[in-house]
Amino acid sequence: MSQDQHGDLSAFSMLDLFRMEADSQTQILTDGLLAMERHAGDAAAVEAMMRAAHSIKGAAAIVGLQVVVQLAHGMEDSFVAAQHGRLKLTPERIDVLLSGVDLIVQLSRLDDAGAEAWLAANATQIDQTLNAIAGIADLPELPALPSAAAPLPPPVAEAQAPMASGLAGDEPETAAPAPRAGAGTAKAAAQNFDKLLSLASESRINAHQMHPFIGALQRFKRNQSSLFSAVEHLHEAIARSGDAGLMEKSLLALQKTQPLKQFMLEHIADIETYERRLLAVSQGMVDEVLALRMRPFRDGIHAFPRMVRDLARSLGKEVQLEIEGEDTLVDRDILAKIESPLNHMLRNAIDHGMEGPYERIDAGKVALGTIRMEARHRAGMLSIEISDDGRGVDLEKIRQSVIERKMASPAMAAALSPGELLEFLFLPAFSLKATANQLSGRGVGLDIVHETIRQQNGTVRLESEPGRGFRALITLPLTQSIVRALVVDVHGEAYAIPIVKVESVVRVPQAAIHTLENKQFFELKGEHLGLVSAAQVLELGEAANQADDLPVVVIGRGKQSYALVVDAIRGEQSLAVQAIDPIFGKMRDISAAALLDDGEPVLILDVPDLLLSIDKLLHEGGLHQLAQAGHTQQRRAKRILVVDDSLTVREMERKLLLARGFEVDVAIDGIDGWNVVRSGEYDLVITDVDMPRMDGIELVSLIKKDLHLHKLPVMIVSYKDRPEDRARGLSAGADYYLTKGSFHDETLLDAVADLIGDARL
Repeated sequence: MSQDQHGDLSAFSMLDLFRMEADSQTQILTDGLLAMERHAGDAAAVEAMMRAAHSIKGAAAIVGLQVVVQLAHGMEDSFVAAQHGRLKLTPERIDVLLSGVDLIVQLSRLDDAGAEAWLAANATQIDQTLNAIAGIADLPELPALPSAAAPLPPPVAEAQAPMASGLAGDEPETAAPAPRAGAGTAKAAAQNFDKLLSLASESRINAHQMHPFIGALQRFKRNQSSLFSAVEHLHEAIARSGDAGLMEKSLLALQKTQPLKQFMLEHIADIETYERRLLAVSQGMVDEVLALRMRPFRDGIHAFPRMVRDLARSLGKEVQLEIEGEDTLVDRDILAKIESPLNHMLRNAIDHGMEGPYERIDAGKVALGTIRMEARHRAGMLSIEISDDGRGVDLEKIRQSVIERKMASPAMAAALSPGELLEFLFLPAFSLKATANQLSGRGVGLDIVHETIRQQNGTVRLESEPGRGFRALITLPLTQSIVRALVVDVHGEAYAIPIVKVESVVRVPQAAIHTLENKQFFELKGEHLGLVSAAQVLELGEAANQADDLPVVVIGRGKQSYALVVDAIRGEQSLAVQAIDPIFGKMRDISAAALLDDGEPVLILDVPDLLLSIDKLLHEGGLHQLAQAGHTQQRRAKRILVVDDSLTVREMERKLLLARGFEVDVAIDGIDGWNVVRSGEYDLVITDVDMPRMDGIELVSLIKKDLHLHKLPVMIVSYKDRPEDRARGLSAGADYYLTKGSFHDETLLDAVADLIGDARL
């Protein structure tokens, strides 16, 4: 434990130092025992464990923990015997040694005041562990797993389970475990990192602010050049005049311009060089501070191999965990927050996915199941893949559960793809287990994993191959301190959207916007995407964009995808995230703040929160129309609204009118038609009579009574052809009454022409 590695240790007590020693050495013991179980006869692992046990024994003797001295001494004797071939470290014997490791860890965490009482209360379990380690050579060796299926004998480890759980699983009542050494300074260190990052980011912003200053100098140089050119022309004119006195003065002025030219050129070059150096240094500071926040992936998952091994044995299974990319660097905050989701994914794989040894042999697999966890940097993101070679997920079982829970009709469930079925596993209270146990079946599993990953601006995707295995792919940002974001303007203010939440960026022509049920949408890659004004969602007022093409940012996935209309798109920037002062609480739709490269403040949008706000607006029916009334002057054709609850009739009329060159919107009933007609400017309304919620007669009456719409022509097209029906429609204010039973294509078009003429404006 060198001071070079751990810094100044003078502030720590001897017991704190022992805890630090115990933490590192017990990890070596755990890793070595797991390695011995996978690769028997690993001489290097045995040697490392001998040194670790010896170090713990010496450190424990210094602080007076005799129980730890006895445990470490017994374990050291076992390792010496294994090194000389006198003892084979079977899984059952490794269980006993691991229980000793657990006891050492727990004893190292006791505080001075409660240690004696805890030792007295747990004396029986401690004696059992010491005796088990002392008699480890007497444990019987179980026979190797046969190739043919046979009843699995109960493992000897079960006899040790009560002892192990009594120590490692329960918290002592008489004394709370002491905190990990150095934990008291962890929060202060984190705050220092944040301050350093803030200062480094400010220095980068200040460096960027040199650029406009240099631009101003360049403009000054151009003006100076124009002035010098004028002086030269003046000198030439004086020379032609022949006035010796003026010529001498003009020549003197001309000579004085030369040093000024050279001065400006040299200083601009010096300032540009200074700017480049300042940018490089400030960016280097940001990178170095971020590097201080990064930790190797192993720091967050070092306990997983032991957990997988112990949990599998408790379920009568044989499972090993293989980890790749342990040196992959991850932001310390992200690493801390994903440890629990990863733990749950592994436990879920063991309980749900991995078969017992005989079931695996019957399926043509090796008895030992394998779970692989791989971490790597990919496309500027952290990619974590967890896969197993178990039985996979029964997709038909998911489909049946969806039907039983009335989440979808049988016909809809039958049409669901494997990917769509696996998405149901993320829903709260959704479980495929009929009965609950300590590990699963309570429906509080993958939904927590999904939510935690989402909160870190990440995504998780599931894949399954029945009989072959299951795979989970998790994508996360490398750090939460710096976010790559798309900067947009909304109502004259800058906002940032994390780039991982942006599906695409497009420009939508006003002519491509359609309206249905008072909702506007456009088509992108064969899908209909709803248009929503960012200004309205953020409660900034009416959208002011009157351009022919609307800048649109697509956010969300699947059915919860929306096209957010903004004023302008500035581009991508890397932003140093600044937490909003807690005095403001959780701000709706906002996650954090930052400063742009030019020093302008920007709010970072909380996209999941934003999607909830959009859903709320949709349910309330309060969306603003994005095709503004002022835009109608740019229309090239007259616009007609068709209101009919029959899809067939509605589409037939729409296609007939489109073929004649009219712009056509549709509404599905009177209420929808009333909302739509007030949000846009139309040249004609064609409506049915019998419709749900509001019939056509009432719609006509509302239009004719409206101060702004009363001059709008309205045509009724109805199956009702009795004279009293016609009279009722015309008395309500309809300008034309046409019966569906008698009209053909030309009848409708002729009637439209009678009312508003041809399609051209």
